[in-house]
Amino acid sequence: MDRGNIYLVLAVFGALVPYFFFVDYFASEGLGRQFIGALFVNGAAGGFTADLLITSLVFWIWMGADVHQGQGRRLPIWPFVLLNLAIGLSCALPAYLWKRERRAWSARQESVGVEIDLPR
Repeated sequence: MDRGNIYLVLAVFGALVPYFFFVDYFASEGLGRQFIGALFVNGAAGGFTADLLITSLVFWIWMGADVHQGQGRRLPIWPFVLLNLAIGLSCALPAYLWKRERRAWSARQESVGVEIDLPR
């Protein structure tokens, strides 16, 4: 399995696992303001939440720099920011890396001028 496909599998896994916990929480507690309080209910939860928020911010900054420096050529970052906000970093980061790998394959194909099959 190539690196791009590994990122895709991790993005799907990174969407499913957190939602397993979220669905359970929302089924028992409902969707409301108490969710924010639950994120900081104790020091352990608060530490994980703070870590995730800071890491998400770093990811957004890195994506912007990555695109600006040409590594993520023509790759919009807003879908991955939305994924990060709606699902989580565990989905958004591997999804971005998967898309970036796909773009790199396309760029190599264009520069060589021949068709290269993308790994499946």
